[in-house]
Amino acid sequence: MIDGLPDNKQLILFDGVCNLCNNAINYVIKHDTQNVFMFAPLQGETGKQIIEKFKIDTSKIDSILLYSSENKLSYKSTAALKIAWKLGFPRNLLAVFFIIPAFLRNWVYEFIAKNRYKWFGKKDACMLPTKELQAKFLN
Repeated sequence: MIDGLPDNKQLILFDGVCNLCNNAINYVIKHDTQNVFMFAPLQGETGKQIIEKFKIDTSKIDSILLYSSENKLSYKSTAALKIAWKLGFPRNLLAVFFIIPAFLRNWVYEFIAKNRYKWFGKKDACMLPTKELQAKFLN
């Protein structure tokens, strides 16, 4: 169990300096009407804790991770599709891409991930949530 994560929540870990990732997190926050998700940057203490716990090679996985309180971790395209599924209609229709083998989905995902800084830019520091959103974020 991760400190501060309630049993009924899932934790999205993201690259806190990536503009694409930050925009994706803002999108999830806006559409998370069931209040399923909490968030933490990979660069923070919670991110480091999960990276250590699951022995993640950050040279191979450096963008999105989805952690559930059942101690399960999803990454890359599988994490993105599971997140979309929880956001309800019409976003949950993206789950149809689960029929595509993960290695193909992840190839596309990795291509975008490798180019995300070049295409979308990056910040000097992790985003800071507004006061209203601070309860949804772990460090």
